[in-house]
Amino acid sequence: MTHVLLPVSCLARRADAVAVIGEAVGLAAGGMGVRRVAAAVGRAPSTVRGWLGRLTGRAPRLRAALAVRLRAVAVDPRVLEIGGGLFAGLVALVVAVRDAAAGRWAVPTLSAWELVSFVTAGGLLLPAFAPESINTGPRLPTW
Repeated sequence: MTHVLLPVSCLARRADAVAVIGEAVGLAAGGMGVRRVAAAVGRAPSTVRGWLGRLTGRAPRLRAALAVRLRAVAVDPRVLEIGGGLFAGLVALVVAVRDAAAGRWAVPTLSAWELVSFVTAGGLLLPAFAPESINTGPRLPTW
């Protein structure tokens, strides 16, 4: 078995940087269609459609996992008013988790999507990704 250490700017099994994928998701959240998003990020429409399709299938579970992490990270988590569709809610949570982490641990050099890459261990777009298990260690025993 081999192990690969990915920088937070990458996702596993993806040639594009997480910033490009995140930008595409942000543009889609703003209401752009796949062809316009693809033109804006300089990728093929089929590539962008694949990213968005993969996220569409797992967005509800990913949003729930990010909400749990927001509550765990934020000192005083605010209630997010999430509207505008599936991707808008995902983007809002991604930014909220990044802001909460930056406010608590001084990690301002990470972009919101690099933080998602870190939290998901690069597995955000993997076929078998399960957000319930992202970047968590075993609980300490309670003796």
